[in-house]
Amino acid sequence: MIEAVVFDLDGVLIDSEPVWEEVRREVVVAHGGHWSPDAQPQMMGMSTAEWSAYLVADLGVRLPPPRVAEVVIEAMAARYRSHLPLLPGAVEAVRLLGARFTLGLASSAPRSLIAVVLDASGLRSSFAAVRSTEEEARGKPAPDVYLTVARLLGVDPGSCAAVEDSSNGLRSAAAAGMAVIAVPRPEYPPAPDALAAARLVLGSLTELTVAAVTALG
Repeated sequence: MIEAVVFDLDGVLIDSEPVWEEVRREVVVAHGGHWSPDAQPQMMGMSTAEWSAYLVADLGVRLPPPRVAEVVIEAMAARYRSHLPLLPGAVEAVRLLGARFTLGLASSAPRSLIAVVLDASGLRSSFAAVRSTEEEARGKPAPDVYLTVARLLGVDPGSCAAVEDSSNGLRSAAAAGMAVIAVPRPEYPPAPDALAAARLVLGSLTELTVAAVTALG
C-alpha cells in the first residue's frame, strides 16, 4: 500500500534543467572552461559538491569548486525570483496528492534554491519532509536522499512512490526500493535502463492522479 509520495524538484515540478544548463554554460565559458554537449545530462541528479567539482575537473573552470557553486546558485536564484518556471500541472498535482498521501521532496538542488521555489510556488506547507542531496554523503543515483526522506516521513521506502524524470533520479528512487513514477522531459530523455526501473511512465503531471498512485500498491 502506498502511504507517501516523494517528488523530485528539477524537471518534475519546475522546468529548471534548461535554466541550469544556460547558467552553467555561461559560468564555464566566463571562467576559462569548455562546455561539453553531454554536460547537462551528466550533472542531472548530482549534488552541489559533485557538479561543482565536475565543472572544474571535467570542464576546466578556473575557480575552486565552492566558488563555482556560489556563482551558479546565485545566478539560479536570481532567475527564479524573476520567473519561476513551474511545469504545467505541478501545483495541482502536489495539492491533489497531498490531500490523500503524505508528501516528501528529495531534490538535488541546493537547500537555498529549494526554499526559493517552495516559497514562490506556495507549496512549502505541502511537504512534510524536504531534503537536498547536498545534505547527504552521496547524490543521485545513490539512494541516500530518498532513504532519508522516507525516514523523516516515518514510512518504509517500499510504501513510497517517487516521482522522477532523470536517469540518475530514477536509479536513485529505484535503489531506495520505492515504486518509481517516471515523468520524462523530452529534452533530456532518461537512459533506457533507468526508465525500465519505473513502474509507471507518464507524459505529464496532469496524468498523475490519486488513482494512478494507489494502483502501484
